[in-house]
Order: sequence, then structure tokens, then C-alpha cells
Amino acid sequence: PVTLVKEGKAAILFPSANEVFYNPVQEFNRDLTCAVITEFARELLAQRGVKLAVPGENEKVEVSVSEEADVPTEENGAESPTETASVGEKCEVRRTRGLRVLEGLSASGLRSVRFALEVPGLQSVTANDFSTKAAALIARNVEYNGVGHLVSASCRDASMLMYEMRGKKERYDVIDLDPYGSPASFLDAAVQAVGEGGLLCITCTDMAVMAGNSGETCYSKYGSVSIKAKYCHEMALRIILHGLDQRAGVYQRYIQPLLSVSVDFYIRVFVRVFTGQATVKNSASKQALVYNCVGCGSFQLQRMGRRMSNGKHVKYSPASGPPVGPECEHCGQRHQLGGPIWAEPIHDVPFVQKVLSAVSGNPSRFGTSKRIEGVLSVVTEVPDVPLYYTVDSLSSTIHTNTPPLLQFRSALLHAGHRVSLSHACKNAIKTNAPPGVIWDIMRCWEKANPVKREKLSETSPAFKILSNEPGSEACFTVREDANPQSRKLHLTRFQENPQAFWGPKARARSGGGIVTDLQDKSKKFQNKRKNLDLKNIHCKRFKQGTCTHGDDCCYSHDPEPTEDKPL
Repeated sequence: PVTLVKEGKAAILFPSANEVFYNPVQEFNRDLTCAVITEFARELLAQRGVKLAVPGENEKVEVSVSEEADVPTEENGAESPTETASVGEKCEVRRTRGLRVLEGLSASGLRSVRFALEVPGLQSVTANDFSTKAAALIARNVEYNGVGHLVSASCRDASMLMYEMRGKKERYDVIDLDPYGSPASFLDAAVQAVGEGGLLCITCTDMAVMAGNSGETCYSKYGSVSIKAKYCHEMALRIILHGLDQRAGVYQRYIQPLLSVSVDFYIRVFVRVFTGQATVKNSASKQALVYNCVGCGSFQLQRMGRRMSNGKHVKYSPASGPPVGPECEHCGQRHQLGGPIWAEPIHDVPFVQKVLSAVSGNPSRFGTSKRIEGVLSVVTEVPDVPLYYTVDSLSSTIHTNTPPLLQFRSALLHAGHRVSLSHACKNAIKTNAPPGVIWDIMRCWEKANPVKREKLSETSPAFKILSNEPGSEACFTVREDANPQSRKLHLTRFQENPQAFWGPKARARSGGGIVTDLQDKSKKFQNKRKNLDLKNIHCKRFKQGTCTHGDDCCYSHDPEPTEDKPL
């Protein structure tokens, strides 16, 4: 039986529910990608005298073109747009071509079909997948949606396809990679196959590795050691940006992040890639090691290099450090060393504001428009400060009750520091205040909400921190600017679980279809239970739903007597 799935303007046919990978939870990912590519195309084609006609938009969204982009212009300079590129039409006007897009891991072709139906200004979209079954399905869906003039199906190894398109005239304007797990094996080819000033859209779903559960594996894939800390989701974003910049630097190229988001079970980054040997020399000064205290969670960044300017003369040298002593100055515990990570801004705020303006002005365009508005609104409020603290973890460290978020933010503002929320964590505090200021604020809060000092161990971080008097008095009076606009408007920023077992789904099989891990585990469990039942081994508590082993009960522990089978 054929299953029809509708998303955005596309309608996708599936032979069966488990035949080809499809994850409805990632509709936000696909919506956001369409929005970002549209604004990227608007900016790029504006220089070529072409404006975009987006359905539902009343007025053209004004954009400013980056000076770094190496794109062709008219002989007499950039002109005001006189030609129009519409959705679903191949953009080939006035000797100007539209964007050439590659989706390297296309599966069903849904994303590529949506590009063709929802993003104007395209010349071609290559929907590639290594699976022959997936490639056949892509071709079928392309024909079903009537976008054969824009989208072509391809059955190739994604890396080899990109390596073959490294020539300056063959490069893609946009490359989208959304693999199952890590994109690490595709990054080297991607940074070469994207054009000058082109856009890379990268998804990572291997969050266990990038969030600190396996630092050595993270290093082997991305050249960075991950740390299990409260800020792990933003650190994951900075790890993939570090990996991209490192690979681009090999080919005298560098990245410019446009938007980087941590959403649900994955992270997504949008970066532009440029060529410039002089700029690549700045790469070391853009990366930093992270010293994270295992006791109180304080962290310090150590840049990998120094860049000193004296007029037109620039001198590069190794950075001096470390920024911390053998023990944490606040709690006396040891430090973990993580990174290197990207320590520069992870968003281009003016570009993000253009995307936000376009989506909020045309909310019916996407099914997840409200959430896009919420996430991008928070992004535009964030200062250029790496990583963050969480209020509950600070309170837990000294065993006191948690201060209200607005009061804590107000205390930092009264102290003269910048502060913001983070889209990656509900109770995050991003601030340029040093750890000493943060712990002074917590000491002042503890004085108003005292803990029982006699119960604290003398070697605990809480005892060490509270043994010192605060260096300055904190003011917890709530300020008007402590509550950002995105919070006042109660914008949707976090998605609730839409269904049971939602997440990255299962890995694709090499011959087509997917590995249904949950179903396989269920079958193994049922077979194990059946075999053990045949041996007259029972677990009474499991039948009652009170077994401490839960659904993982394998009946191998001491069985309890039952009425029909007494021991």
C-alpha cells in the first residue's frame, strides 16, 4: 500500500511506513531551511538584478549584500532588481542563473521537492542518495509533484559527488547535509564543493557524542573533546563550527556562521564559505580551549592564538595561558579540559533578523512558523558570549533554593554586565560576567535564603564558596530590561513530545529501508520472554507492573513464587 505524506507544499509517496526514512518531528528543520535559503537567495540574486516573488509576501524584504561574496554583477555596477524569480520556475534571466542546490542525503526527496515548490530563485536541485531504492522513490516523488524541470534524482556516494564538483564553475551555491548521526565523513568534500560565498546547511544527530558522553569519539570525528556540562548543547554547536572551519582552512577557505541552533535531538548550522589566505590566518585566534570546573561548574576559555593589529600590520603569535590555576579559585576542585571550540559569534544577527522578519510577516507559509519566530527572536537577543550557566545548577552547587530568573538576570544587569537567555536551554544565563561575579550574586542570595552550614562537608564546593564573603552587594530588584521581548510575548521556543518514541528514528539499511531498532528490541524481548516462560520461570512483580527491572525485566533475577507455579 502507498502512504501519502503532505508537508509544506509537497506531497510524498511512500511504499510503506518503514520503507524509507521520514521523520515528521523534523518539519521544523525543513521549514527553517526553506526560510534561510530563501533569504540567502534574496541576498545573492539582488546583486544580479533579480528579486524574489515569495507567495504570501506583500512587500519585498530589503537586504544588504555582503561585500565578501564573490558574485557576478552588471558591468555598470549593481542595479536595482528589475527581473522577478518565482517559486517553481527555473531562474535563468538576463544571463543570470539561479541557485544550484545539492541535497546530499535525500532519502525520500521530501526536502528537495519542498525547495522546488517553496524557494524561488533556483536553477536546479540535485536530490542524491546512495540507496537505489531511495533514488527510485526520489524520482517518483519528483514526477508526482511536477518538479522534474528543477529537481533531478541522483544515486551516488555523496562525498564522491561533491569531490567531482570542486571546480569553480561546477560548485554548488547551497549544499544541504542531513545524515543519520554524524556528518563528519562528508565535511571535507562539502567545504570544497560549495561555491564562493555559498551556503552549507549541516545537521548533526549524534548528540550523545557531541554532548560529552564520549569525548574521545568526538575528537576523532571533529577534532574537539566534548565535555558533559550544562552548556553541552551550545558547545556541540561550537564543536561542529570548529570542525568546519578546520577543514575549510586546509583549502585556504574560512566560514562565516549565519545561524546555529540546537533543537530537540539534533543541532543545525548554516554557514557561508569564502576563500582568503589572509583571513584563514585568523583561524587559530577564533578557536578556544575550555577549562571546566568539575565542582562548581565555572568555566574559562583559552584562545588558541593571538592576533595583534598595528595599523595595516598584523602579527600572529601563540596565546598565553592558562587562564586558571591548578585548582578552581572558587571551590578548590580540579578542571576538565575540553575543545577546541569555535569561540566567535555563532549567528549573523542582521541576517537572522531578515529571516525572522520574512517569517513573521508571512506566518501561513510554514507549519512551524510560531516556533521559528520564537527561536529566532531569542537568537537576536543573545550577546556574543560563548556558553552559559543555568540558574538551577548554580543553586544546586551551594544547596540553596533557586532564585527567580528575572531577579538573577536583574542582579547581573545592576552589576553592569550583559545577560540573555539561550534558545538551547530554558533556564540558561548567557553573560559576560566573570565567574567571581556570579558566585558573589549567589552568596548574596544565600544570605537571604540561608542553608544549614553545619551539614556541609568541608571539602564540598558549597562549603568553599560560602566560606568567602561576597566582594560586592547584589541588587535583586527586578529591572524592566531583565525580561526580554521573546519572553514577554510567550513565544514558542521548545517543542513538546509530539508522539511516543519520537527522536532521530532508525538508521537506513544499505539495501533500502530502515533498521527498526525499537521493533527489533521488542521482538527480542518477546522471544526472550517466550523462551523463559517455556522453562516455567515467572516474575510475579513484572505481571503486576511493580518489578524494579521495568520493561527490561529478563526474568534472570530470583523469581518469585506464583499461585500456579510455586517454588
